[in-house]
Amino acid sequence: MRIAFLTAPEGVEQVELTDPWQAVVDAGHEPVLVSTKPGTIQAFHHLDKADKFPVQEVVGETSAGSFDALVLPGGVANPDYLRMNSKAVAFVRDFFEQGRPVASICHAAWTLVEADVVRGRVLTSWPSLRTDIRNAGGTWVDEQVRICDHGNNKLVTSRKPDDLNAFCETFLEVFARESRREAV
Repeated sequence: MRIAFLTAPEGVEQVELTDPWQAVVDAGHEPVLVSTKPGTIQAFHHLDKADKFPVQEVVGETSAGSFDALVLPGGVANPDYLRMNSKAVAFVRDFFEQGRPVASICHAAWTLVEADVVRGRVLTSWPSLRTDIRNAGGTWVDEQVRICDHGNNKLVTSRKPDDLNAFCETFLEVFARESRREAV
């Protein structure tokens, strides 16, 4: 599978990018770093700068149709930036419209709210987003990982970095199952 990882030019929580990325590599799939600008992204350890990572594709120059699935890492600044970028929001919405699976952790649900794809969905996130999710028509739950199949695609969500092992295991299973289903 070819899996997009969408991040802003800065502000992604590094462990929420690198742990899922490594899980995708370990499972034999191809992760692709997509951002709103070419060059590199600046990751963070909470509020402190961490490593930089090279952007492989740019929203507006690529499409959801060239990927099998999407991972949205968190960090507070990352999804806040993405939700203000119309091309990033459209890129996310396209995965839902095309029925491709999406995984989101922590604050990344803000981008889902902006893309208007949580209505009628049950999901989890960092607890401070629960009101935003409810106001956007979703149901927020406090669970380590949640799979929602109400809608055109599968949505896997988790709350925080402590949930990364369950998050990675679950989204990889869901993505693989959806990929096999599409191949039939």
